[in-house]
Amino acid sequence: MCNELNTLAKNFDGELQHCCDCGAYHLLFNNLYIQFNQREFKAFKLLLSETDVDYWKCSPYVKNFKRKIPIQTIQTNLTLMFDEQEFKSLKDLIFERTKNSNTFLRSSEIDYSANLN
Repeated sequence: MCNELNTLAKNFDGELQHCCDCGAYHLLFNNLYIQFNQREFKAFKLLLSETDVDYWKCSPYVKNFKRKIPIQTIQTNLTLMFDEQEFKSLKDLIFERTKNSNTFLRSSEIDYSANLN
């Protein structure tokens, strides 16, 4: 296991970390954990960038599924399925388009119902 992890990106759904010692990337996304070496990470990035979200939203193959955007894995019986918001959130992590995790939240960024008594 990696000892020296740097957080590259973080959002509500997960975070992307990089190990300075071995160069591995660690993706924690909702209930998924995926570890990539550098080559695998580049390939996953390319796969995400080439995925046609508009095609999958209208595809008859996934019309009965809540999550319509598939990412096929090398294991033939395992496909990762995402809805449009989850897919965008995943891409934001992988392409490091998230806010710095050390900055404070603004009140508009807090997703919580507050009731004043």
